[in-house]
Amino acid sequence: MNNLLVNLGTNMNEHIIAKGLEIWTLQTLLNVSIILGIFTLGFIIIQNYYHSLQKYLSLRVSIEIWELLTTLITDLFLAITVIIGFLILNPDIMADIKVAVPFVPIATALFAWGLVVRLFYNGHKPSDKNFRFSTCLIFIANAINIIGFSFIMEAPGKEYLQDHPSEFWDFIKAYFRSNSIPQGIEIAQITFYIIFPILLIIFLVGFSRFMKNISKNGAGKC
Repeated sequence: MNNLLVNLGTNMNEHIIAKGLEIWTLQTLLNVSIILGIFTLGFIIIQNYYHSLQKYLSLRVSIEIWELLTTLITDLFLAITVIIGFLILNPDIMADIKVAVPFVPIATALFAWGLVVRLFYNGHKPSDKNFRFSTCLIFIANAINIIGFSFIMEAPGKEYLQDHPSEFWDFIKAYFRSNSIPQGIEIAQITFYIIFPILLIIFLVGFSRFMKNISKNGAGKC
């Protein structure tokens, strides 16, 4: 009997540790994606700084490599941001970690839209009209993320609110944190039902554009 209780306690502890590690990993990924979104916007809006550094590059090949790297890093950060956001947009995950709903999912959709424009509609070229459009999408997405992170995900904790009660912060945490029971979880579910299909449409638009481009280049059909 004692052995059974010991084994049961051990299994419960292992489950709690594993669940805690999973939650910590997912929450960290979400926080990293928010930071990467800011980095992405930063890389985009310092185009003039990139060009000013090109004068220190003597070879044309080195200039072309420099332009390639600055664009590639920007789009890589943006792609990682979208992938993590898509991963987090899951009812089970949103019930486990604190996600600002509907802020973070909306920002993910805008990031995805901006990525599609940059990859398939020449939005990565400063000389193209879609560059400004994609930059605006990424700027708005970051603004929404920052609001969600600052006011909801990192709202004052229980210890602070015990000494400084606030109906405003209680309301924010109860209704806009995805793991808040029951209102937050309900808003997270509604957000999922709306944003997930939008994300799929955005990805389909990008894929259809990709297929159209390879058809123009003479590639075969799938």
